Formats: sequence, C-alpha cells, structure tokens
Amino acid sequence: MSKNRLFTTTPKNEMAFLVGIETFNKKSLLPIQDSLDELALLARTAGIEVVGQTTQKMEKQNPATLIGSGKVEEVKALANELQADIVLFDEELSPRHLRNLEEIFGDQVQILDRTALILDIFALHASTAEGKLQVELAQCEYRLPRLTRAWTHLARQAGGGGGRTGSVGGVGLRGPGETQLEVDKRQISHRMSFLKTEIEKVRLHRSQYRKMRKKMQIPIVALVGYTNAGKSTLLNQLTKSEVYVANLLFATLDPITRRLDLPGGEAILVTDTVGFIQKLPTQLIISFRATLEEINEADLLLHIVDISHPASFVHWRSVQDTLKEIGAENIPSITVLNKIDVLKNNTADLSNAWFSGLPNSIAISASEGTNIDQLINLIKNELFETLIPISVKLTYKQGQLISLFHQNGRVDKIEHGIGGVKMKGYIPGRLVNRFLPFIENKKR
Repeated sequence: MSKNRLFTTTPKNEMAFLVGIETFNKKSLLPIQDSLDELALLARTAGIEVVGQTTQKMEKQNPATLIGSGKVEEVKALANELQADIVLFDEELSPRHLRNLEEIFGDQVQILDRTALILDIFALHASTAEGKLQVELAQCEYRLPRLTRAWTHLARQAGGGGGRTGSVGGVGLRGPGETQLEVDKRQISHRMSFLKTEIEKVRLHRSQYRKMRKKMQIPIVALVGYTNAGKSTLLNQLTKSEVYVANLLFATLDPITRRLDLPGGEAILVTDTVGFIQKLPTQLIISFRATLEEINEADLLLHIVDISHPASFVHWRSVQDTLKEIGAENIPSITVLNKIDVLKNNTADLSNAWFSGLPNSIAISASEGTNIDQLINLIKNELFETLIPISVKLTYKQGQLISLFHQNGRVDKIEHGIGGVKMKGYIPGRLVNRFLPFIENKKR
C-alpha cells in the first residue's frame, strides 16, 4: 500500500523526492505522514526543495533496498519525471541499502537518509570550534561504513559555508563524477581518534568550568525540548538577550548561557541546549556527549513544548525518552507549554488536552511574554523554596556535601557508620542534582 504526493516548485539546484515507510513490526513515534512533513521541514532547513513524496506500508523492511523492488522502480520513475536530484528516505539506510539503491538509481540521483540530512544541518549551524569537532566526528562515524561514491550533499565541511563540496575528517570529498571508493578508511579512523581526543579535552574543560560554577553556588537551569519549540525565544525573553531565532529546525546548535536575576536578588544561569528530534541519530548523541553533559549537570530543567503543534505529545515523549537515554530523567523539571498565542482561545484550549494533568507545568507565550513573570516565580520556587525529600549515603570524603545538607536543608535523621553517614531529610530543589549519585534506592 502506498501514497504519493507531488508538488510544483520553481527549479533550484537541489530538489528532493521524499520516501517514507511504515512497517508492522516497527512502530514510529509519529504517524508516517507527520514524520514525512517533519522530514520536509528538515529538507527546507538544509536548503533543499521538496518536489514530491511517497509512502509504503509493508510487513517488514526489504533487507536489500529498504522498500519493495516495485516501489524502487516507481520512485525512480517519479524522481526522473520531477527532475529530482535527491531521493531522501525517512529511515536510516544501512550500508547495504545505500549501496544497492545507488547502483539502481545511478549517478544522476543522490541517495540520502534522515540521518545524513540531520548531520548536514548540524554542519551548517555549528559555529564554535567545539560544535564543529562534534559534528565532524558524527559525520565520520556515519560515513565510515558507507564509503561508496560521491556524496556531494553530505560533503559540506562541518560548520563551514558555501557549496556542498569540501572536506570532512581531513579526507577530500570529491565532486560529481568521481568516487570515494579510494578513500582510505584508515585516514578517517585516525581522524576520528584525533577528534575524540580533542572533544575529551573540551569535556574536561567544561567539567572544570562546572566545578567553578558549583563553588559559586549559582543554580543552573537548562532549557530542553524538541527542535523549534521556542527555547531560544524563551532564553531571550527571560534574560533580555538577543540569541538568534528562526523558524527552522536546529536554528541554534551550540549551548548558550545567560544570567538571570530573580525577584529577591537570587541569580541563576540559564542554558539553551541543542534541540531534540525523533529518530535523533545515535552518532550525534555520542559525539555531543560533552554538550549534553550540560543538561546532566543542571539543577533544574525547563522542558519547552510547542503546544500549538498537532504532535505536541509525541514531541514531549521523544524528549523524555532522550533525557532518560542520557541519564537526566531524575533532574527536577518544569514543563513549559509554549506558543499559546497560536491557539485560538489561548489557555482555554489547554483545559482538556493530554497535558492538563502534568504536574509542575505552566502555559506561556515566549514570543509575546505571556505568563513569563509567573514562570520566573515558578523557577524561583522550585530552586529556592521547594524542599525535596531525600535519603543519601555519603562517605566522609564528601564532607562538602554533608555540610551542604546541614547548611541548606533539613536533616531529619543521620546515622554515622564506618567510612560515611546516612542522611535523611529535605533539601532545596536546586541541590537535588548534586546528591543524585548518592541517593539510596535510586531508580536506574
């Protein structure tokens, strides 16, 4: 079973035909059409014009070409008719898929998948040395088992501008008409080793910087959420900053931190982090470990949800799954239901929706400033006024944490033993993350 959609477009250098599949043995977070719509937005973010799309429902993926052989011929004919120079798959293609599809489609059509497209977008938007290192490593991880022929679209140098040819991983990426079969895999492997070493240096530097921030005892609030949920807009609204904002996926990539003075004089740091997305490439999660550690070290998470989006629940769940994957699911959080200005009746539309029962949530409009003062008060209450019950086991080497518990919390019970103490009581929400490794009976 399949469904095709064709579009009219003004001819451009790169035009893509999208292909989505739905298999009975593999469920996706988003319905197939919603996932393709998201893929189309990803394509637009990368400067690619979408000229058509098709879908196929099947029992299981074809091990040779992902989609059925008849569907392959249909896509080839449609791509040729629409003069598409890219066929873009919504699923990640295995090296075997890619090799077979490239042989079928020939040199006139480039085969890409969602993962390659996201990596290309990250390469476009990485602006710092750290971001470029992380993107380049992710590209190398993805490309190493897939060295087949020229990938003029994925050839963008990490963080660079200009055309779609350049070099990634220190290895020349050739233009149309040449192959990459002669690319020495050892060169890429050596480059990957170098990149991992450099990223580890960044991670250690960030770790030292975080230790300094902890000594200053300034709480850190991390903004997390699905890409294009409005995190950067909220950061600007909260801290009166001018961070770049655009209605594109992954418009900002590198983490940005700004200071916010709360009512009463307390100061906090607010960090905007990279946006999440369904089917987030594993290579990015691995490569961006140093950046994602910023989330793990936060005292409070603001989970921003674009409540006007029809797939808002799926977006929320996708972010929750990713937070769990990186070990940040136990950090205190506030769910921020953003973009209520887009809803017809503003907060009236929130009454009977899926999120109405979410604890610790607030509806806002970051662009118009609606309920921002209430959000700031909620942040203050969560960080400085709400006491969280906790039971920890600390060694005497953690004397600083023991003192922190006594000075800022309420100790109901303490037991001294050989090598350490057990403490039970209440601590402010902003300190919970510091005690997480020592919580007794913590869910893993």
